[in-house]
Amino acid sequence: MIKNKKLHLKVGDQVTIISGSYKNETGEVLQVNRKTGKVIVQGINLKFKHAKPTTENEIGEIKRFEAPIHHSNVKVN
Repeated sequence: MIKNKKLHLKVGDQVTIISGSYKNETGEVLQVNRKTGKVIVQGINLKFKHAKPTTENEIGEIKRFEAPIHHSNVKVN
């Protein structure tokens, strides 16, 4: 049984990244996952997903999205 952790963040908070490659950057919390203790911050930790075309008429694309980071790596402004 996994307990939901109480976090110091909520959706809509302005946060600053305190460690990692995005250190000292700010953004808004878009999503909070209490089970894993991770948050998604707008414009932070961007990853790329390469999508192949599924039919002959489509073209491939590169999708960009924010990956989650651990809540201990951010602080509320």
